[in-house]
Formats: sequence, structure tokens, C-alpha cells
Amino acid sequence: MNSEKTIPNADFSFVRYANCWEDPCLLVKALKPSTGKRILSIASAGDNSLSLLAAGAEVVAADLNPAQLACAELRKEAIRALDQKEFLQFAGIAVAEDRKKTYRGIRNALNREAQRYWDVRPDVIASGFIHAGKFENYFRLFRTRIMPLIHRQETIQQLLQKKSMEKRYHFYHQVWCNRRWKWLFHLFFSKRAMGRLGRDPEFFRHVEGSVADRILARTEHALTILDTSANPYLRYILTGNFGATLPHYLQPNNYEAIRRNIDNLTLRHGAIDAVAEEHGVDSFDGYNLSDIFEYLSPEQCAEVYGRLLAAARPKARFAYWNMLVPRKCPNSLADRIVFLEDEAQSLFREDMAFFYSRFVVEEVR
Repeated sequence: MNSEKTIPNADFSFVRYANCWEDPCLLVKALKPSTGKRILSIASAGDNSLSLLAAGAEVVAADLNPAQLACAELRKEAIRALDQKEFLQFAGIAVAEDRKKTYRGIRNALNREAQRYWDVRPDVIASGFIHAGKFENYFRLFRTRIMPLIHRQETIQQLLQKKSMEKRYHFYHQVWCNRRWKWLFHLFFSKRAMGRLGRDPEFFRHVEGSVADRILARTEHALTILDTSANPYLRYILTGNFGATLPHYLQPNNYEAIRRNIDNLTLRHGAIDAVAEEHGVDSFDGYNLSDIFEYLSPEQCAEVYGRLLAAARPKARFAYWNMLVPRKCPNSLADRIVFLEDEAQSLFREDMAFFYSRFVVEEVR
């Protein structure tokens, strides 16, 4: 089966996510990557696949979208060529003198598809490629059009300051969560608005109920229980950049480990189950599956999961998120899987990327 046919009307011609909006710390703890292990990962923009390299694992990253692979390829070769400070400048996190010049120095190391993609987008390179996705533009609209109607910049900066959990809870309920916040949040994060401005409408095919209600509940958790001063996703959404609150793969120690292991990353164009089949049985110790199952019908989930299971080694782990549609190992395959629900729930409570409603960890018997 070609999984591309399971989302027939989705557009795979542009960068949907210029960053991975999932917390790789959960993946690292769940999949336990290490030297000698091989992980099959959804590529997306490349961030989380790179994070899995830091502990020495081999990572095969696959994606249906050539534009997403161009993002991952650019990150891979930029990390190989640049130190951490230089990468932050080139990517658009720190101020840079000439990103186009840096790109010219990296260009010949890219594969032809990535060269063709980035050669005709000099303005994107010049402004920083981490800001180039549809989802990032969605948050830019939220930051520039919606937030000024709710809170002043001083209040936003107060939210991001380090505070105790008690003070975060008090700040959220006494200052942050006013009527305008709730009303405009529901408007902007509705299924209709997200489908038009953020995600592809086709990704909501199997979603029922209020999207905004679920995301708002998780946002409250992130703004009260979790440390708002250490959350890179929250900082990007509210300020337009990560600043010093860097994602996992860009933190100095992780970055250097990834540079050392960069040749352990292989990028593949295609459906993740097709790539698993090509590798054959006993090929993978873990799977980073993002939230792909909620885009599929239950029957399609069973087909994809079965192909991945056929390529799994004993004790291999599946790690993935549910955002709006509940999905887990299909009943027809459940006798071959151990459901690690307690571990998954414990990790989920730490999830800095607060859009998701559930984190799933399953292990092959």
C-alpha cells in the first residue's frame, strides 16, 4: 500500500512544518536510541530525527513531502559544515550577516532535489529557513493579529519568566486566562481556521468534536504545570523565535553529538511503511511515527501498522502522538504488542509541545 493514497487531497508541494512541533525528549526517553540500534522516523523538518542521533543510533527518516525532505537535508548538511553558533545564525535563530553566502558554501553538499528546492528560494534562506513553514506562518498570524487583542507585551514577557508552579497557576487564572483569551483562542484554533491557515484540511477528516477545547486544556497544562521559561515551543509561538530556549537538537552538547554521528542519518522519500518493507524483517528497534495514524481510517492504520510490525525487531518500540483522533495498535495486532500506558502517560505529563492529547508507547513482544 502507498500511504500517499490514504490522504488523497493533501498538498505535499510545500513546507508545512519548518520545525518539528513535537517534543523529542519524549521520543528519546521512549525509544532509548543508542549505538547499534536503528530507528525509523517521520522526517518532517528533521529536528526529531536529528535528536535521535545524539545517542549514537542509526536513523532512517522518511517523508512523503519532498519539501520537508529538503528541510531535513539542509539541516543535515548545515550541521555537518557549521558549528552551533554558525548554525543558529544560518537557521534564523540568531542574527547573521549573510545567510545566502553561508548557503552557497553548503549547497554542493546537498542532494539535487534539495538544491533545486532551495536555489529558487533565496528570500527564505535570507530570512532564516526555520520560519518558512505554513504552520510557522499560522503562529505568526496568532502572534501579530490575535495576541495584541488579548495581552500587552509586558504580560507576555511575564508569562515567560521563571516562576514556581504555584505562581504560574495564579498568573494563568488571575491574569492570563481572561474572556478575550478564551474567545479568540477558540476562534483561531477552530477546525476551520486550523485547516485553512495551519494544517491541511484533509488532516481533519477523522476528527470529531471541538478542536479548540482540547488544545485549550493542554495549553493550560503547559502554562501552569510545566516551566514556561524553558519551553521552546511556547517561546516561538509568543515571540517569533526560540532565542536562548533552544530545541533539544540545538542544545550545545546534543548538537556536537549529532555532528559526530551525522552520517548515521539517511533520508528517504516515500511512505514510512513502504520504507520499512524495503528494509525487510528484523530491521528496526524503534519507530518515531509523529501523529500519522490519526490521518488514516482504522482499516488503513491496521495496514500501515502491520507493515511496520513486520520490519520490527523483538522489543522494538512504537512512539507516536494523538492530537485529535484516538489511535493505538489495532485490535487485530494487539496480541503481538505490550501497551506501555503508564510509561507513556508519565512522559506525556512532561510534553512541552502542548498541542497533543495523548502520547502512545508500545513494545513488540
